[in-house]
Amino acid sequence: MATMHYLFFGILSIAFFVLGGFGHCALERQIAGNQPRSLLMGATSRQEDRIEKNRKNIVDIAIAEIGVREATGHNDGWRVEEYLAYTGLGKGHAWCAAFASWCYGKAGFAAPRNAWSPALFPMARRYTAQQIGQGSFRLADLFAIYNQKLRRIDHVGIVRKKEGSWILTVEGNSADQVLSKRRPVATIYAFSNWQD
Repeated sequence: MATMHYLFFGILSIAFFVLGGFGHCALERQIAGNQPRSLLMGATSRQEDRIEKNRKNIVDIAIAEIGVREATGHNDGWRVEEYLAYTGLGKGHAWCAAFASWCYGKAGFAAPRNAWSPALFPMARRYTAQQIGQGSFRLADLFAIYNQKLRRIDHVGIVRKKEGSWILTVEGNSADQVLSKRRPVATIYAFSNWQD
């Protein structure tokens, strides 16, 4: 008799938990079904808006630096040295990666923060060839130029805008200054995404 009693309560307990769980899911589906999709996806939408705002901020910071020049053409000058100091270096070093890092830092990001161009393109941050072909890279992503002689990335800049098969850039240490260039996407070795 005691065994039947435990068996009955065991089956009743299982039924209670199973039906209670399904009832809860059904209630969630009912509530979700009555809510506008925008409320259900609000967090994602707000996050995407924040990311886009951050991207625009990075590019605006970079654009404001256009025209900054080296003092003597030897990777020097107080503004160039400010970019280099952000990555722990002093005057005299190549500064394109330091400039890109500084722009991200001014926008409130801790990374990237490196003066060595290849370090800004780890595989985990790179776009695949397929993504590049589809034009998936975006505003404020970084682009890399490969040097055949050095057999490595040796120049980096910020994507300012996509224009079909071209990009408009902002880049430091190009002709001894910060400037904007128009580059064919086909000449870009890699793109990296430090936003998401």
